[in-house]
Amino acid sequence: MSNSKRKKLSDEELIDKYLSTQSSVYFDQLYSRYINKVYSKCISLLKDEGKAEDATQEIFLKIFLNLAKFNHKSKFSTWVYSISYNFCIDYIRKSKKSRKLFSSEENEGKEVIDEVDDSALLEMEVGRLKIVLEELPVDDKAVLMMKYQEDLSIREISHIINKSESAVKMKIKRAKHKSQKIYKEIYANDL
Repeated sequence: MSNSKRKKLSDEELIDKYLSTQSSVYFDQLYSRYINKVYSKCISLLKDEGKAEDATQEIFLKIFLNLAKFNHKSKFSTWVYSISYNFCIDYIRKSKKSRKLFSSEENEGKEVIDEVDDSALLEMEVGRLKIVLEELPVDDKAVLMMKYQEDLSIREISHIINKSESAVKMKIKRAKHKSQKIYKEIYANDL
């Protein structure tokens, strides 16, 4: 099959062709389509080029070994994103930094949080927004990035982080609240 014809195949068609023929040509095409996206997700979460490169290779190994388990319930890109996100979050949780990066989930459920309007985040000056996001726990930052930068639906996010849609909505609400609190602490003199 010519290279130009392969490029026209959808992700699902490439998967089916790979599974039926075991020809690496089809998996290579999927790899080429997603390598930069996976690496970008890894670097944004892990903040280290070497770790991101290693994570990217491990993620593709995981995708390769589990390709037959892809059930077409979501888009392939969502499945890849989910594997990438979960791999990086697990890596971070296992690292020594986990105490600093993650807030206590048991205390989160007990607080009452006012709704923070999306415009509070969307109207923040880009430089300030980057600073605020860097101060958030990594899982809060990731969920906000999925919602507002990646423009994923609540349903897609729920598949990625393996939580119910209502849990995702609450997580986004809490993350927005934390970002507003951080913004007010950092830029109190400008308000």
